[in-house]
Amino acid sequence: MASRAIDLSTTSRRGCFARFYRRRLEESGRKGAAVPAQGKGPSPEGVTASWIARNLALWSRTLEPLRPLDRPRARATAWDASWPIPRELTSVRQARRLVTAQLGDWNLEGLADTAELLVSELVTNALRHTRGPLRLNLQVRGSRLRCEVEDTAPAGPVRRVVDTDAEGGRGTELLDLLTEAWGSTRTATGKTTWCEILTQTPSSNGSPASD
Repeated sequence: MASRAIDLSTTSRRGCFARFYRRRLEESGRKGAAVPAQGKGPSPEGVTASWIARNLALWSRTLEPLRPLDRPRARATAWDASWPIPRELTSVRQARRLVTAQLGDWNLEGLADTAELLVSELVTNALRHTRGPLRLNLQVRGSRLRCEVEDTAPAGPVRRVVDTDAEGGRGTELLDLLTEAWGSTRTATGKTTWCEILTQTPSSNGSPASD
């Protein structure tokens, strides 16, 4: 009988606890349902619309091309220059001429030989390993000249081990030797291969970083 009384007492306590727990759930459910009607929180439709708007904005920025690579010459500031590069046999020579003329306008003639060599390497690699339009960009930021070649291929340059007697394949060694930094950056249109060299002659018009 004692064991039977204990079982009944235990069952009774469990039943009371279960009923109490159900009442709390029902009360919390009624309170939660009343919130949208009282205007104290966003409705599920509003939350969904906001989430969709944020994601649409994110994907539009990610998928939208930064700029058409074959558009005419562009200049964002006095220290930016940009040109489309045609896929022709004379494109490398044209790129060198553009670089020389632009550095002359910026009073940076002392960088012309090095910049011509680096741009020739970047344009040659883009013509050899990619398809589609190309674009050459020059920028002066503080004490650095940045040379860029944009293309539509996402894969970056690959460092290769070449024999000492090989006539080519030393593009990455050239970039290591002549630049302060270089690399490849993915873009919405493909990639940008870039390199930076220090400016040797200060501009007579002041620092471009102040523009």
